[in-house]
Amino acid sequence: MDCKGHAAIVTGGGSGLGAATAAALAAAGAKVAIFDVNADGAKAVASKIGGLAVRCDVSDSDAAVAAIKEAREKHGAARILINCAGIGTPRRIVSRDGPMPLAEFEKVIKVNLIGTFNLMRLVAADMQGLPPLEDGERGVIVSTASVAAYEGQIGQAAYSASKGGVVALTIPAAREFAQFGIRVNAIAPGIFATPMLAELPEEAQQSLAAQVPFPKLLGKPEQYAALVMHIVENRYLNGEVIRIDGAIRMAPR
Repeated sequence: MDCKGHAAIVTGGGSGLGAATAAALAAAGAKVAIFDVNADGAKAVASKIGGLAVRCDVSDSDAAVAAIKEAREKHGAARILINCAGIGTPRRIVSRDGPMPLAEFEKVIKVNLIGTFNLMRLVAADMQGLPPLEDGERGVIVSTASVAAYEGQIGQAAYSASKGGVVALTIPAAREFAQFGIRVNAIAPGIFATPMLAELPEEAQQSLAAQVPFPKLLGKPEQYAALVMHIVENRYLNGEVIRIDGAIRMAPR
């Protein structure tokens, strides 16, 4: 899909992978709505790229409906949805303090997996009613998984489970939406230089980068965004989960 002139929604667009993706879409001519629970972050990115900032908790049904309505009224129904909103809470299933509180596990699943599904179901409903473009395409959805879906480390049970769910969601969604000309793919990033990672000491960041076979660097959000753009533009990519990780395979800890 040539995204020029089309409406796009990027969740988690107030920082990191989402912010870079929102900027790439805007540079290509898309009308970008940035959804983020951090309203200030969304506004800052929107002001830079000429987009629309919308505060949205992706895990909340009513909030998502209201946010999509606001974006639709401004830009029209979205043909592009990029799900980048996510959280990570490292914690062992059973630690010295006892079992992991169930509420912590539920929160990660609710944001990362249910939030992805929530936006997917609502935006796809709009896409289905749009007139078809070239090759009958009506829209494209890209979700964010993680290499943790495949090689989850100790302490990543909740995060890995949530991202494994995103991986498993991709092919049934792609098959269901195929009749409407809506493609569904996902990206599984490795270790990227995001605000979440920036909270670690510099020494720890360098140690993580050294684990990447090649190049021995942290991934850049712009590299993630470039892959998103290729998926959007390549109409034959459908039902895939693509790793972007420098060939890293995560160790147990």
